[in-house]
Amino acid sequence: MTATRTPVDPAAGGPAPVPVPAPDAAALAAVLADLRAALPAEALVTHPDTLRGRAQDGSATPPTGDPVALVQPSTTAEVSAVLRAAHAHRVPVVPQGALSGLAGGANAVPGAILLSTARMTRIRRIDPVDQVAVVQPGVVTKDLVDAVAARGLFYPPDPASYAQSTIGGNIATNAGGMRCVKYGVTRDFVRSLEVVLADGEVVRTSPETVKAVAGLDLTGLVVGSEGTLAVVTEATLGLLPAPGPDRGVCATFATVADALDAANAVVASAHRPSTLELLDGVVLASLVAYDPDAGLPAGAEAMLLAITDEALGGAEDVAAYEAIARAHGAVTVDVAHDEERLHALMRARRAFNPAMRAVRGGSINEDVAVPRTRLPELLERLGEISAQSGLPIGTGGHVGDGNLHPVIAFDPADPAQVAAAADAHARILGLAVELGGTVTGEHGIGTEKRGALAGELGERVLAIQRGIKAVLDPRGILNPGKKL
Repeated sequence: MTATRTPVDPAAGGPAPVPVPAPDAAALAAVLADLRAALPAEALVTHPDTLRGRAQDGSATPPTGDPVALVQPSTTAEVSAVLRAAHAHRVPVVPQGALSGLAGGANAVPGAILLSTARMTRIRRIDPVDQVAVVQPGVVTKDLVDAVAARGLFYPPDPASYAQSTIGGNIATNAGGMRCVKYGVTRDFVRSLEVVLADGEVVRTSPETVKAVAGLDLTGLVVGSEGTLAVVTEATLGLLPAPGPDRGVCATFATVADALDAANAVVASAHRPSTLELLDGVVLASLVAYDPDAGLPAGAEAMLLAITDEALGGAEDVAAYEAIARAHGAVTVDVAHDEERLHALMRARRAFNPAMRAVRGGSINEDVAVPRTRLPELLERLGEISAQSGLPIGTGGHVGDGNLHPVIAFDPADPAQVAAAADAHARILGLAVELGGTVTGEHGIGTEKRGALAGELGERVLAIQRGIKAVLDPRGILNPGKKL
């Protein structure tokens, strides 16, 4: 089945975002003239077909307007020139990476300049003594992981799309991924950033030292800001020594509740996993149909994947995970000490989103996080929303840190299903906040969840954050209509 992206009302769950006005014709003509003068010819694209192909990320949320140009700078100086021109003529700029995002954060707005970092792919430095890597934002996550591994080092952030996603995109959303339970998220590994401000000025947010508390944490503020505060042109990232080989346990359960109990016992044990992933029966069925050769168990109601990367004590970790799974009623327990088997399971796990989208041809990929004590209620009520909407909702994700990804599958050719999916989307966002959690753990707000933001943050906190944006971007040109 061919998977398609289907428009979903981004206002579902709250007030509609304020429309982004398009610049007038004179401003667009002037900014294009400035861009032609400042950039190499190959760095500026205005062909409509190319622009349409870059107008939407991997979400189900459509762009709100047509862009005027795509710029593909390769240096910080070129990014600075783009922003100086955009600022002068009040033309919006939408920073883009690999378009693997799932919340509409890189979607076009009316009259926008799409600023792609696809040509900014240099790994400038890997330092084994200071244990840092200095990279441009267009470096693909997997390429960085492989490059530092060749030097005996390790970059832990591991988003499911790591083979496509870029470091700049990971920084924009503070991406997490499957190793968060042990290592944390992207922000925990960003030492320093070189950024270009809205008016084109280039600044560095902090030194690259492990400790730095002079002034406010501008680095942490930019991480997760989805391109609304500044454009990242270089990142200094912390690294760790290479871990041991992956080994672990894949267990299936008769109920999701049993799998959750086992997951909690793993987290509470002395054997901290590097990865702890849960997939429910709906997801497992979709993955088996999507890739019958992946070796996933068929017919189970839940699967728990616990992996350790400890160089010393890894065998003891695996034995503990096996004992915990059996003590909590596991139906099957597959112990894997070979990385090949585990990597096959991880490849299947990374196919979660496309597999669910293929169920009916369209999907909305949620990204909620709640305290782990509230996970049973979250999953129970997701089942109720699925039954009431008449749509399959498959849930999986990072059970070790409470960040799960309910995916709503629907037929994009059926208006009733499209409407039901939008309603289920709104209800899931509201449920996450009700349970003391967040509407997004790692995918970002973009446009898809912007209507739910006030319900989570409250008007006062939201006003403070918009005030910070106004200081850094007084003309509101950086990714307008997104995040805040």
